Amino acid sequence: MTAERFRSPGASAPGLCRGCSSLHPKDTPSSEGSEGAAMHDHRRLGRELDLFDTDPLMGAGLPYWLPDGATLRHVLEEYIREVEREAGYRHVYSPVLGKRELYEISGHWAHYSDDMFPPMQLGAEQVVLRPSLCPHHALIYRSRSHSYRELPLRMAELGGMYRSELSGVLGGLTRVRAIHLNDAHVFCTLDQAVAEAGAALHLIARAYADLGIRAVRHRLSLPGDGGKYVADPELWARATALLREVLDGSGLPYEAVEGEAAFYGPKIDVQIADPAGREATLSTVQIDFHQPERFDLHYIGPDGAKHRPVMVHRSVIGSVERAVAHLLEEHGGAFPAWLAPVQLLILPVAEAQTEQARKILDRARRMGLRAELAGPEQGTLGARIRGARLVPYVAVIGEREAAYGDLVAVRLRDGRRPGAVPAGELITRIAARVAARGAQLWEAS
Repeated sequence: MTAERFRSPGASAPGLCRGCSSLHPKDTPSSEGSEGAAMHDHRRLGRELDLFDTDPLMGAGLPYWLPDGATLRHVLEEYIREVEREAGYRHVYSPVLGKRELYEISGHWAHYSDDMFPPMQLGAEQVVLRPSLCPHHALIYRSRSHSYRELPLRMAELGGMYRSELSGVLGGLTRVRAIHLNDAHVFCTLDQAVAEAGAALHLIARAYADLGIRAVRHRLSLPGDGGKYVADPELWARATALLREVLDGSGLPYEAVEGEAAFYGPKIDVQIADPAGREATLSTVQIDFHQPERFDLHYIGPDGAKHRPVMVHRSVIGSVERAVAHLLEEHGGAFPAWLAPVQLLILPVAEAQTEQARKILDRARRMGLRAELAGPEQGTLGARIRGARLVPYVAVIGEREAAYGDLVAVRLRDGRRPGAVPAGELITRIAARVAARGAQLWEAS
């Protein structure tokens, strides 16, 4: 909650996501959702909480992010970059455009062009908004020579990609035309591929635990009938055998499903479900022999000869858009304290306590907390407290607290009232809980 809300015309008054090749997950239909599911619909929550909105002049499937939504997205992006760095990934940036020839080499043009935006003519060349990041990462790998001693080489990017979705399937943040994907590619030897894919599954599990996301099942996605897949039976057999080894070694139950593979290879899909029970893919792990061959990637082995690397694709939280949509629905807007757009709201009861409230606000922000102040000009104390029902921590400053100079009356989002504590102690406690990414708001000292 902030002192000034951002609202587009017609929005209601406030009541206070996939991997490289999973561009079109086939969401599983379910029976009509209950009233509770409708209350947790991310489209309704996103607008009520002033997180995101749309405008006809921007176009369908192109939402914009309001300040609180941008904060949520920034925290999520920084979190995933941090856990990737800890896991040995190095981050890159690559352009959102590429020459048509790039996607002809990768196979996207032959197998996926119906879902890509049309080429743009630039002089004698045609350029395309990229539908995937993996061809760009293959070029980055190819730009330098590599020894077997450098492998595995883990390359990550949180980058934009685009798909030409029909208007009828667009909705909220889950089906959009501009996607920001948490993507990564590991270039490794064949002997390292199973371990790297398994490590990616562990990284996904860690992120889900921190974010409070529940995986409903794991799927081994295989090719089906039809001509959208690369015609190389040996490639499919090798990659499928390795992914089965990864899943069997993980101890996770899974099922094989035909018709859900990427056009160039099988994949492990981590499935989530919305409150109405509709299933979708959020995270993926893939083992790819196709693109290293297409881009003529190699490394120098211990024998001094050139060898072909294996390319492990993985996305921990899929697209930022789909991840935020799912987090909204999973938590109903009551995000874990470390992820909440506003972590601490300070409420002076009357104008006489506003100056003290501002000093506490400054201290909290200097400690790195996302804190806001809602003064008496914004309504009665009761109305302000009700408006802050999704904020993890509320600090009330009345005459009694002000008389002691540094006390605040603490209210927690779960309804508990720990009582009056020194403002410095409260800030330190919150900062510690945020740093630990703990689920509990308050623990006995």
